[in-house]
Amino acid sequence: MASSMQKNSALSQEEYSELSELIHALPAEYRLPLEEAFDRTVAAADRRRRVLVFIQEALSQLRLDMKYLMFDLDATRRERDEYKKQLDNIR
Repeated sequence: MASSMQKNSALSQEEYSELSELIHALPAEYRLPLEEAFDRTVAAADRRRRVLVFIQEALSQLRLDMKYLMFDLDATRRERDEYKKQLDNIR
């Protein structure tokens, strides 16, 4: 999934560059408003990409943490069962 996102991101960068060149070639009366809108669009897309990467990393960490918690829970249950057996043998 990350590799497809990187491909889309690289393609978007190429498209942004091409669009930027086209905007810069326009006369000033058209270029200035478009440059502002273009800059806002690029900034928003970059923020979304960073947020998406952050969320994906957080989910990966959460999955790993859940695996560790399940391992610890299983180990704790095994220890509890062993202690119960030992206690029953003493009685």
